[in-house]
Amino acid sequence: MGRNPPPTPDGDASRARARAGRARGWSLTLAACLCLASACSVKKFAVRQVGDALASGPSTFETDPDVDLVGDALPFSLKFVESLLEITPRHRGLLVTAAKGFALYALAYVDTPGEMLADEDYLEGKRLRERAKRLYLRSLAFSMRGLEAAYPGISEEFRASPSSAAGRVARKHIDLLYWAGAALGLSISADPTDAALVVRLREVDAMLDRALELDETWDRGAFHEFRLSLESAKPGGGAESVMEASYRRALELSAGERAGLFVTYAEVRAIPNQDRALFDEMLDKALAVDPDAHERYRLLNYLAQRRALWLRSRVDDLFF
Repeated sequence: MGRNPPPTPDGDASRARARAGRARGWSLTLAACLCLASACSVKKFAVRQVGDALASGPSTFETDPDVDLVGDALPFSLKFVESLLEITPRHRGLLVTAAKGFALYALAYVDTPGEMLADEDYLEGKRLRERAKRLYLRSLAFSMRGLEAAYPGISEEFRASPSSAAGRVARKHIDLLYWAGAALGLSISADPTDAALVVRLREVDAMLDRALELDETWDRGAFHEFRLSLESAKPGGGAESVMEASYRRALELSAGERAGLFVTYAEVRAIPNQDRALFDEMLDKALAVDPDAHERYRLLNYLAQRRALWLRSRVDDLFF
């Protein structure tokens, strides 16, 4: 009484079959999980391989001679990179590719056209430059995600103590530092009325100072060219000695292969000083650069020459 009935042979067999069924079920479930995990690993591996390929060397966009084709194709490419980052959100190569891509697209195909249009259609020009600012900030977010992965807490530290934060960055992350500084600086340039952004100029300064300390020759003087633009944006027009030294060093390192350097110098030195002869000299040098002779800078040189021609068309408005 009160005890379980003794087992029967049929009951033992039934329970054995049940246990075997459960074991098979567990095995199938485990196998399915392993297959899913394996498929996920293969997918991530494939994405990493694609990301590494995209990040290695100049992209086909930078070397393509058809500027308009690049402008039409870039948005789809950038969305593709974003979709890959959903799978591998901390992939350094993809983050650099996204940061660079959004900054270049915004500058070449949104911000500059907006600036050029402003005289004819102020509201449309303003709309384009506001869109450019959003794209620059998107670029900045990708750069900072990459820096944050390597240096946890650095995003907030940049806000509180820019020099201290920049000092944490090592040489191997100098590309992320460049695109972070460029994107933040360009976003400020696109909307200088945004006080919340303008106060972050000290972050750009700290990033640039650290990058020059790490490797002032990086990308054949890109940081010196950056310093030339940044210095001119400071109150009072910046220090002429700094701009002159930056231009000379950038010219030396680039061997005159980047047309944008001459265009920048014309804008930050010749126009403010109303030096028409210097203006013409710099634009002549920019237009004399053969974009096809320097594949790495082909797209940038074509775009710089477009800007040079636009500036030349406005010479009567720029000089009094």
